[in-house]
Amino acid sequence: MNSPTTARDSSSPTRIVARSSMMDWIRACGLSGLAGMKIDKEELRRRLSMPQYLRLAMLDSIKKKDVDGGDEHFRSRSSDYDGTVPQSPIVVFINSRSGGRHGPVLKERLQQLISEEQVFDLLDVKPHEFVRYGLACLEKWANNGDICAKETRRNIRVVVAGGDGTVGWVLGCLGELHQKGRDPVPPVAVIPLGTGNDLSRSYGWGGSFPFAWKSAIKRTLHQATTGPICRLDSWHVVLQMPGGEVIDPPHSLKATEECHFDQTLEIDGGIPDKVNCYGGVFYNYFSIGMDAQVAYGFHHLRNEKPYLAQGPITNKIIYSSYSCTQGWFLTPCVSDPSLRGLKNILRIYIKKARCSEWEQIPVPRSVRAIVALNLHNYGSGRNPWGKLKPEYLEKRGFVEAHADDGLLEIFGLKQGWHASFVMVELISAKHIAQASSIRLEIRGGEWKDVFMQMDGEPWKQPMSSEYSTFLEIKSVPYQSLMINRE
Repeated sequence: MNSPTTARDSSSPTRIVARSSMMDWIRACGLSGLAGMKIDKEELRRRLSMPQYLRLAMLDSIKKKDVDGGDEHFRSRSSDYDGTVPQSPIVVFINSRSGGRHGPVLKERLQQLISEEQVFDLLDVKPHEFVRYGLACLEKWANNGDICAKETRRNIRVVVAGGDGTVGWVLGCLGELHQKGRDPVPPVAVIPLGTGNDLSRSYGWGGSFPFAWKSAIKRTLHQATTGPICRLDSWHVVLQMPGGEVIDPPHSLKATEECHFDQTLEIDGGIPDKVNCYGGVFYNYFSIGMDAQVAYGFHHLRNEKPYLAQGPITNKIIYSSYSCTQGWFLTPCVSDPSLRGLKNILRIYIKKARCSEWEQIPVPRSVRAIVALNLHNYGSGRNPWGKLKPEYLEKRGFVEAHADDGLLEIFGLKQGWHASFVMVELISAKHIAQASSIRLEIRGGEWKDVFMQMDGEPWKQPMSSEYSTFLEIKSVPYQSLMINRE
């Protein structure tokens, strides 16, 4: 759960440890490395670009949604291919709607630096299409003896230009490769275009779009090819709700036919005849409560009035205003006192590290938001878990937190004033537990809805007064791969 510099280990991917906020700021502004080597644009393009026949074959396979869709380019490659194998092949996914007005300009710049066919706008090409058709096209021809396709598939890396939600979307699609044994899985670097960019911060890519972005993009692409690879825990979410209720889930949560819960913890109470099931993966955090409600309001405003979202600073101002108007600070003025705390609607069960038994833990009375955090960074680079002293860790039965330790840090936020002090790191959040698995049981009563979010993607979860809604979080058996910026 720590931001990186690196501690190298020859036998495993790099584990990340803490870096100073000043260094993060310098890197984010594009100042780091100005005195270092100058990166030649044409040389960079030669290292990153794939031969034309590979680029076109991948693109046609993706467009036709057919692994065989690019075969004609392999058959005609002798006329335009000199046998050169790409040194550091890269593909970029860009969310052109992120980063305010910078998105489209950045997309054009990336296409100039690499090639048009290796830069995918997520409005046009979805990451699962790239995995199922683009990479599968390379794999097919690698198995047919094409050396260039084989080396490109083996060495390819991915850059994601977007926010945490976009990075998580791409990582989730790359996870299909793990499931189907299609190794190696490409590691991922980040160009931060979102509001919080906590995944980006955690691996040294900065918390905002650089001011000196033209030169910074060249350095970013270069470092994406040379940076060490780190492991990142992935967390699977299963949601079961009474049938008949409707939600508008985020990208990271998909409808499924069945809910596969841990059977060692029995579900109390009755289960309706019909249930709706959803599944997904997160990498940074899951939260329930007021913080998700504020995020939900902000996202809806941004989608309805995109002209207001002109960049990270504007987004944060709008976000702060929602915090003030949604009851985060003025609870007595906007809600019945009996409905203030999550204790009224929520039960939490956890499995601790190296423990197979479920344990119910109390929900603190005053807590209005509960967060299960994987990374060191939350809420635009804050550390709400805090830097805990060894004696406190031992007293609470905690261990030092890392992004690859198989544990989530669970903490609570009270009203807005408490959250504000936590976010400026004057105090730590309300420590609740560390867990390798979590189950939440939510029951409505007077509450009609509760708000949830995964990696910054919020949704409104309806609640039934008759039946409970269940949500279970457990570690994915494989870890995602991130590129750490040296």
